Amino acid sequence: MAYQRLRPPARRPAPPPVAKLRSQPEGVAALGRLEPYGDIRTLAAPTSDKGSSPRISQLLVEEGQLVRRGQLLALFDSGPSQRAEEELLRTRIANLGRRIAIAGRDLNRYRRLAGAGAFPTASLDLQEQAFLELQGQLEIARAELVRVSVDRINTELRAPIDGTVLRINARVGERPGDEGILELADSDRMEALLEIYESDIDRVRLGQRATVTSENGGFHGSLSGTVSRISPQVRQRQVLSTDPTRDADARIVEVRLRLDPQDARRVRELTGLKVIARLEP
Repeated sequence: MAYQRLRPPARRPAPPPVAKLRSQPEGVAALGRLEPYGDIRTLAAPTSDKGSSPRISQLLVEEGQLVRRGQLLALFDSGPSQRAEEELLRTRIANLGRRIAIAGRDLNRYRRLAGAGAFPTASLDLQEQAFLELQGQLEIARAELVRVSVDRINTELRAPIDGTVLRINARVGERPGDEGILELADSDRMEALLEIYESDIDRVRLGQRATVTSENGGFHGSLSGTVSRISPQVRQRQVLSTDPTRDADARIVEVRLRLDPQDARRVRELTGLKVIARLEP
């Protein structure tokens, strides 16, 4: 009996290797709030030698108003008395100047007479002493005028920068407290202060682009900006989400997002508005 020779099964070609899919980097989402670029200036009233502040007699601006550097914002009730004292000192200085001019001419005449033996030396000494005293009074009056002029400047509150009046803390007739008279900031340039979870901060970099929306409809559409600063410090969260119990102990890193100029102008009057930011991968 003949046996049939068995053939080995044909080898099937090996399937091509499956390429490993690389995971796409994910963007970062964060809560934050809108703020003017730079510091918010709290403008205070001047303090007198007794440690008290004058009352506001006129308030010349309103919240949300744009002001320019050097613009008059408020006047204090100490202004009239300071101006009156300044005018009194100017009159005194002018009077002393006339008296010194007359005394100087008389003193020169007495010196000539004393040189000729026609005027007692002791009387000449008294005339010279009186002349020096007048000069001393003039110098004191001039120094007082400088002090009063500075105090008079402090009876006016002027804007130190171009900006927007964010908040008024004191009104006419009130004596400003520790919170100052008003808050002023340069809102022509706005930014979003974001709170990034510490677990996500490794995916945030300077120059990274992001979009910002309002959580509660404070503005329509979205804003665009660029990451301009990453804080080197980890701290506790301040802008809480809708579930404050979950985020009360969250650790975050503050990241500042500078808004594009055209978008910053849209929200210049929305300082403090809560926003949601999405940073691009």
